[in-house]
Amino acid sequence: MSELRFVVIGAGFWSRFQLAGWGEIEGVRCVGVQSRTRGKAEALAERFGGLAVYDDAQQMIDREKPDFVDIITDGASHPALTALAAESGVAVICQKPLADTLAEAARMVDACEAAGVPLLVHENWRWQSPQRALKGIIASGRIGEVFRARIQYSNSFPVFENQPLLARLPRFILNDVGPHLLDAARFLFGEAESLYCQTRRVHPEIAGEDVATVVMGMGGGATVTCEMSYATRLREERFPQTFVLVEGSLGSAELGPDYRIDVTTADGVRTEHHPPAKHDWADPAYEVVHSSIVPCLQNLVDGLRQPGRAETTGQDNLKTLRLVEAAYQSAERGVAIDPRQLSAD
Repeated sequence: MSELRFVVIGAGFWSRFQLAGWGEIEGVRCVGVQSRTRGKAEALAERFGGLAVYDDAQQMIDREKPDFVDIITDGASHPALTALAAESGVAVICQKPLADTLAEAARMVDACEAAGVPLLVHENWRWQSPQRALKGIIASGRIGEVFRARIQYSNSFPVFENQPLLARLPRFILNDVGPHLLDAARFLFGEAESLYCQTRRVHPEIAGEDVATVVMGMGGGATVTCEMSYATRLREERFPQTFVLVEGSLGSAELGPDYRIDVTTADGVRTEHHPPAKHDWADPAYEVVHSSIVPCLQNLVDGLRQPGRAETTGQDNLKTLRLVEAAYQSAERGVAIDPRQLSAD
């Protein structure tokens, strides 16, 4: 197996965890990092050792000739950076959200397809260990045919302290947490045929919405609700854990605090625990998220080596972004939306 060399664009909050995650993957090596803030790139290079530091992304790609580029920047910069890599014939792994708008994301997908290079999306929520376990329970048929589900990500974590940029975004929680939860909904329950959404801004000092409720009618007949909030105080807050209740014709499966899944059927209740893998580099406050970086990256590398193996491709992620855009349109217009009918133009 030949080694894959890659470069990183971006040296913000998440980059050090992403590079630590890459350190768990065999057969890949980071050779360079570029950031608009050179000091951050230098700190990252020193932390991980042996990384060349660049002020210009094109220069880095030209000199290092990587097999792929890992873009770890804000969504607004993704289209230009993806185009730059594609025009250089370099595969792209890009953070979510793929872009700030559905149209921009579609153009990114088109640009990579035209250049003949893969575009993969770092969407790690579905790679959380309890989410994978829940998917296995649903697929096993133990709770029968799913008719309703609730995915809840609600807490009062001071997210704006770590990432102050989020407070200035006119589109906030649906664009930030929404892609994660809506992708998880697709992963667990399939594609949505209708969507209705309501949003609220509870924190008065922020620009965008910090609460959203999305109700979807899925193609398989289930009704799925996604609740997301950074303005909710709960008795059992477990940021950044996601709670899920799945109701089926033979029973239910409930993912609750501390990665506990209770499967209830006519035979009784069976309790399972699916905690995240431990890594010494992971922030305990983000443990379940940081640990999911590793299997996500492994899947993306598998997709680069064997086309078709990656789950979160650019084309697939467009389906998730259609749900995000449908949610915003529904909230603005006060009506249900068929996300399949949304144009990416």
